[in-house]
Amino acid sequence: MLTAPLRLGFYYFAAFAVIGIHMPFWPAWLAGKGLDSTAIGIVVASGVGIKVIANPIVAHFADKSGERRRIMLLLAVVASVAFFTFTEVDRFWSILIMTMVFFACWSPIMPLAESLTMMTAEAQKLDYGRIRMWGSASFIGGAVLAGLVLSGRSSDLLPWLVLPALAFAVLSCATLPDGRAPPIERGRFAVLELMKEKRFVLVLLAATCVQTSHAVYYSFGTIHWRTAGHSEAVIGMLWGESVIVEVLLFAFGTRLVKRFGAGGLIVLAGLGGVVRWTGTALGTHLGLLLAVQTLHALTFAAAHLGAIHLIARTVPPALSASAQSLYSSIVMGLGLGVALLFTGPLYGAQGANAFYWMTGLAALGALLAWPLTKPAKP
Repeated sequence: MLTAPLRLGFYYFAAFAVIGIHMPFWPAWLAGKGLDSTAIGIVVASGVGIKVIANPIVAHFADKSGERRRIMLLLAVVASVAFFTFTEVDRFWSILIMTMVFFACWSPIMPLAESLTMMTAEAQKLDYGRIRMWGSASFIGGAVLAGLVLSGRSSDLLPWLVLPALAFAVLSCATLPDGRAPPIERGRFAVLELMKEKRFVLVLLAATCVQTSHAVYYSFGTIHWRTAGHSEAVIGMLWGESVIVEVLLFAFGTRLVKRFGAGGLIVLAGLGGVVRWTGTALGTHLGLLLAVQTLHALTFAAAHLGAIHLIARTVPPALSASAQSLYSSIVMGLGLGVALLFTGPLYGAQGANAFYWMTGLAALGALLAWPLTKPAKP
């Protein structure tokens, strides 16, 4: 019989395989359907935008019922059916509509999984980082495998690569532990209750600043390095390095939380961002880039690990799904999405100096997280 860590690890492995195959090559698939850069931007942005709406709504119903696994399974099935339509659609409006349907079902699954994982980890004294690291490892494998398969072939193959991964995601949801939270009281709207928790709001603000500091890197890191003369192989190595160090940090997650505290990890993430984005702005020598890319372990993984642990300790179990959904919607959705809108004009006007603005965001995140290093008031 599969243990809870194996079941949860299987989910993260399957879910991030979908993301690793889909995310890097989705714009190329859209371009292959004849969409121009503006249309591609609209379609990609719609996936982020619908998350901000769908995640809190789904999470509210999850908290009202206390359910996690069954809701995740239903959403995974509907998302898979919606994604199957991409084997047939080829026009902007049909692609846009089905993208919104797919992400309205797919995006809420991850915060529910985070809620279930943290509930199970707290109950069984499990190491969240060692469970979550399977997702990062799978992302690397999925991206590499898809790249090899698609190399020299039509991007029309992409949906047929994603669909088997989605099937595994459905299976993983079906095999998850059936953990349930106590249902919230009738008439309470979870989001409003959460916004009364000042410490939770501070977690959102600090994590948003640190994660949003990646905006220029996500949008123009590859272009910046290519312009500097680095090959695609070297650039791929730099991106791969960042995910490898992310996996390593997650592997030692519990020890790091005990050593630095959950709030301390977000402070370290912000300080790491100051060093990372300053170094990225200063030059494009390969040795320098290899050094600063190791800081992804702090700027992404430490910030995420600290936020997840703080949410689990700050928010009552009955509101955990909504808390994780707000984290996903605001930190990884709204905050980053808004920042991405400004990266084009910013990088176009300032080039490498645009990374200095990201340094400021990271520093602000560290400053906001500092009060979280102190014990919560009773």
